[in-house]
Amino acid sequence: MMLSPDLISEITSAPLADAIRKVSLLFPGGVVFSSSLGQEDQVLTDVIFKNNLDVKIFTIDTGRLFNETYELLDRTTARYKQPVHVFFPEAGDVETFVNTKGINSFYESVDNRKECCFIRKVKPLNRALTGAKVWITGLRSDQSDNRQQMPMIEWSEEKQLYKFNPLINWSYDEMLAYLHQHNVPYNRLHDKGYISIGCSPCTRAIEPGETARAGRWWWESSQKECGLHTTVTIKG
Repeated sequence: MMLSPDLISEITSAPLADAIRKVSLLFPGGVVFSSSLGQEDQVLTDVIFKNNLDVKIFTIDTGRLFNETYELLDRTTARYKQPVHVFFPEAGDVETFVNTKGINSFYESVDNRKECCFIRKVKPLNRALTGAKVWITGLRSDQSDNRQQMPMIEWSEEKQLYKFNPLINWSYDEMLAYLHQHNVPYNRLHDKGYISIGCSPCTRAIEPGETARAGRWWWESSQKECGLHTTVTIKG
């Protein structure tokens, strides 16, 4: 099913829970949400679980996450009494990469870092999206330059599904207000200056005046993306 411009407009103008509900009714059993357990993702998890929306939530365990992230996963499933499905990288891929290039070789070059991200994140994501019709994300436009022009609903020709970014127009302060108002569990590292949290060796706290993703892969001057959110085209 392809979404018409009018239907896209109807979805994007609806309140958050209603927008997700509309999408889930249009694509029953075909909507998934990829959570990295960041603050934005916790907002969406709260909305989906509290409203019993027909959306499968999953996360990717790269094998190198912070312990605080694992603790948050436990607190989240305990809070909502519903599962967050976990996908892992292929063991053989990780073994080959580590044995040929080294456990921390991602510090040595952008190519090595992108290969590590591809093995630990992109490939598991592709498996998690198998059969999905809509992929929900927690992206916000002010997170990075790459995300400022992203629409709320876009078509991925590569993945042959719709990518739905319901929080794309939310501000950082709006997101924080929701978390506090609804007492949503979040990663304790956020209170220590870790705004964007990924793998432990690739994430640091940001300094005053730095952008939200300055703490990701801080040793390189790339676009601060891992490859999950860079190949989408608009349709509709």
